[in-house]
Amino acid sequence: MRQATVEHVQALLAPAKAPCISLYMPTHRHHPEREGDPIRFRNLLRELSASLAQKHDKREVEARMAPFEALAHDAAFWQHRTDSLAILADGDRFEVFDLQRPGRELVVVANSFHLKPLLRVLQSADRYQILAVGLGGGHLFEGNRDALDPVEVSAAIREPMGRESKQSHKDTSHADLLHYLRGIDGAVLEQHSRPGGLPLLLVALPEMASAFREASRNPHLLATGLSIDGDALDSGALRARAWQVFEPQYLARLAALIDTFEAARAKGLGANLIEDVAAAAVAGRVATLLVDADREIPGRLDPATGAVAARSLDDPEVDDLIDDIAETVLRARGEVVVVPAERMPGECGLAAILRF
Repeated sequence: MRQATVEHVQALLAPAKAPCISLYMPTHRHHPEREGDPIRFRNLLRELSASLAQKHDKREVEARMAPFEALAHDAAFWQHRTDSLAILADGDRFEVFDLQRPGRELVVVANSFHLKPLLRVLQSADRYQILAVGLGGGHLFEGNRDALDPVEVSAAIREPMGRESKQSHKDTSHADLLHYLRGIDGAVLEQHSRPGGLPLLLVALPEMASAFREASRNPHLLATGLSIDGDALDSGALRARAWQVFEPQYLARLAALIDTFEAARAKGLGANLIEDVAAAAVAGRVATLLVDADREIPGRLDPATGAVAARSLDDPEVDDLIDDIAETVLRARGEVVVVPAERMPGECGLAAILRF
């Protein structure tokens, strides 16, 4: 699974080389359902080609379609999918992400990327990562309450501890072990934890876990982990065990965010009326935006003034105000957290903690 991070979204929010192509589709993990995914993808490509042809000549259309066509015929690619697929492409890039929640089919060709389906998954508060580590190397997973998938990692994480990997922990010098684990820890921090910002749950046998915590400088590492051999469980069992550990911390984080919002509102630094939140977002005042996971508010946001106007989603030029405001906050380097509806403060679907 290719990990989508806030850094990816920040890059996709920047001005792009139009036309910008955004393609989303549900995919399947298992046979026989997954056998139909390439067919559905090719159907979407016909829709994409027709959309491109409305404004671009044949040569341009063929150039933009080439990487999509190559993916359509990559049999190995379609054998290892998650719950949905996101592809964002312009004249300079072709980004493919696996998402761990089902989505709907959507193809958008515009002057900027359509990021709302990606944002809703990426900013959900129940996401976490697992690092399973032993003398045989490290393995990284990303999950939520419903799914867990392996993440592509570099050799610095996955390679075993040389010939000592076949020795027992007791036969390995402590200094050598710490050196080995610092390499894994540093690579995870720089390549995954820092860009993604996700909590990291350690899975390791007790002695290895103690050594890793001694070596680690990763601020995202959770204090509680699983004292087991990660290879001893299949992905379903590992996800269930990990969620038992992570759920209380997830709920505590949500409670802390709500408490922070209420304290900020008492000081005049919290807003949960959509007009106030929109104006603050455009002014760059929002530090953290809480978003209702299930809510949509059709309308248009004036990116210059922050004024909002209610509209119908039946209008093709109208989007969801909540997601438009969330994108505005991210452009200003604010944080966006998608929260279950039952835990949102107020009823507007948004709550903002302001910088000033």
